[in-house]
Amino acid sequence: MNSSASIRPATPDDEAQILTLMNGFCESEGKSLDEHRARAGLAPLLESDTHGKVLVAESANGLTAYAVICWSWSVEIGGAEACLDEIYVSTRGEGTGSALISAVRDACIARGMRRIFLETEAINADARRLYERHGYEEEDSIWMALTL
Repeated sequence: MNSSASIRPATPDDEAQILTLMNGFCESEGKSLDEHRARAGLAPLLESDTHGKVLVAESANGLTAYAVICWSWSVEIGGAEACLDEIYVSTRGEGTGSALISAVRDACIARGMRRIFLETEAINADARRLYERHGYEEEDSIWMALTL
């Protein structure tokens, strides 16, 4: 299916709609949105592309999806890489997810990234199948985190 949504970089004016989508993302994973933390993380990405970029899908009804890409560096890959930190599509089955994943790839290539990595929940096989259709490969790495 072809998406009727257009993909574009997000602006500060999109913040409220993105936060609504972020709430949907959190609910889909059985979590609750910490709006204060979300605003703190989102604002610098909407102001400039220093740390990353937010892409949104927009239809006649407003924003229907978003993707957050964060820039990083990797010795293993020998240069710049990106983390597809979050992606959420509110309307499934219309091709918006595929269009957004392709736009993420294009944005990363334009920025000189050598790799895009991402994390999925263990139970989210549907997301992994979507990513695999776009060339992502599952790795044996296990992410661990220390919140500071």
